[in-house]
Amino acid sequence: MADIIKLLPDHVANQIAAGEVVQRPASVVKELLENAIDAGATSIKLIIKDGGKGLIQVIDNGIGMSGTDARLSFERHATSKIEKAEDLFNLNTKGFRGEALASIAAIAHVEMQTRPEQEEMATHLRIEGSEIKFQEVSVAPKGTSILVKNLFYNIPARRNFLKSNLVELRHITDEFHRVALAHPGIAFNYYNNGSELFNLPNVNQRQRIVHVFGSKANERLVPVKEETQVVKISGFINKPEFAKKSRGEQFFFVNNRYIKSPYLHHAVLSAFEGLIKPDSFPGYFLYLEVDPGSIDINIHPTKTEVKFDDEHTLYAILRSTIKHSLGQFNIVPELDFEHDQNLDTPYYYKDKSVMQPKVTVDTGFNPFKEMPQKTTGTLAYKKQSTEGWENLYVGLDSKMGKEVGFSSVKFESDAITGSIFQGQQEETESIATTFQLRRKYIVTTIKSGMVVIDQSRAHQRVLYEQFLRNITLNEAVSQQLLFPLRMSFSKSDIDILKEIKDSLMTIGFMFSEIGDEELKITGVPLMVTESEVGIVLDQLISDYQMQVAENSFSQTDVLAKTLAKTLSVKTGEVLNNASQISLVNNLFGCKESRVSPFNKPVYVTITESDIDKKFI
Repeated sequence: MADIIKLLPDHVANQIAAGEVVQRPASVVKELLENAIDAGATSIKLIIKDGGKGLIQVIDNGIGMSGTDARLSFERHATSKIEKAEDLFNLNTKGFRGEALASIAAIAHVEMQTRPEQEEMATHLRIEGSEIKFQEVSVAPKGTSILVKNLFYNIPARRNFLKSNLVELRHITDEFHRVALAHPGIAFNYYNNGSELFNLPNVNQRQRIVHVFGSKANERLVPVKEETQVVKISGFINKPEFAKKSRGEQFFFVNNRYIKSPYLHHAVLSAFEGLIKPDSFPGYFLYLEVDPGSIDINIHPTKTEVKFDDEHTLYAILRSTIKHSLGQFNIVPELDFEHDQNLDTPYYYKDKSVMQPKVTVDTGFNPFKEMPQKTTGTLAYKKQSTEGWENLYVGLDSKMGKEVGFSSVKFESDAITGSIFQGQQEETESIATTFQLRRKYIVTTIKSGMVVIDQSRAHQRVLYEQFLRNITLNEAVSQQLLFPLRMSFSKSDIDILKEIKDSLMTIGFMFSEIGDEELKITGVPLMVTESEVGIVLDQLISDYQMQVAENSFSQTDVLAKTLAKTLSVKTGEVLNNASQISLVNNLFGCKESRVSPFNKPVYVTITESDIDKKFI
């Protein structure tokens, strides 16, 4: 039998490795920013063009590399971060596997200029598809500049899977936020297509959060601080009243590395239990410092998931720390049984001495004795005898007339007439009736049996088709607000609202201005009340973060689904009979009445034979 196993060439192996390391332009940004931080940079610039597809450039003022190191850095498994396998379990750096630059160079055009501080000349290197095109000496400032162009140029199938420029830019911005928040001591500049998006100076943690998410974020933050033998916790949580429908502002950092941990996230949610609505999420920026030997970082290719040695202890400490912060800063409502403001001494009595109260008693008071006549001016008041009160009504009939007596009062009543049409009464009795079951289902009869309808999903379907029709035909009606609504959002949320502004206007939202952190709303759709505007926009931003919409059709679909889900009747709401009948009629007037906009069944049919089988 012929040998069939072959060693892959290096350029093919690099492309396969790139599938793990580089999934989209944001992956390149993450790796390059982490390398710049490991190089000891105090100032980092990120330059993006065309959503990262055209250009990604990271410039830092770190230690730089020699000519030999510059060339070796693009080889597979070449790294300065570790020397032996044991180092993997005591990591204090970010990029340690040595595959990032090799993987990026395999699928893009890469240029590097780097100069150590002690060298006079820099090294200029150009690589295309893992092949070094030239290496020469050049003039450059201290540090390293890496430029990545034409990502996935040699893998067209992979490039076609990339989303629109706006979507890819949003992912890059998310990665930039994670790195910038983890390192407030480093200055960052972020440019997109020639315009500056962020200019973050060297500040403390709180100021970095405010610079990233806007000035309004400062009033929401509650500090968190705790130090134990297991973990050192610092950072901030948002006040419960600022909880959102989206999961946007939720950041865990372990040893200055951003991570995702559903287990620790649950600890935060349990600390907020009873303070926020069940479908809302609190914002938090939590920095954890643990022994590097107690965590395993290399369990996931993106290094965003870590494994802790003692998760249960960490869970309990984190939960109690957040509860302590909420109580310490008077965020949690409390009852004080020891203090009563009514017992406080008024200010104007502070210099007066305490006097013994005096009690006087009228020993001659007789409650059964007739009160003496009191005269005040010309008016005299005397208690009248109530004897003979019946005489007050003598002759009342003769004076007022007998027709005012209650016995002679006549009441108008509707005339009872027969049915105008023959058999009208019988038809009325045969109309299908509805009733509400457990404040969740609407039960109605049909010829073959009965139908049980989920009221929330049915209303979602009705509203979804209505909003789609209004958006498509541009028939939405807007109700103008007497006083415009001013609402504050983070910069990233404002970018999403700007992106879908046209779609929002087609359903009735009107905006007079949209700033960097604030927008002014002058009109809302007819079905949206003024108090629901914030809920609708928060839910809309959340859905756009979860379901990234790239074209106008998908934007319209997400918009209609979000509005239908937010404004629909919820489980637990009581509907009167007229509302039940109207909902049933509107549901079966829809083009697709069987499933909700989220492909969940709306109703089930129970035939008479199904009922009969239960009695066999």
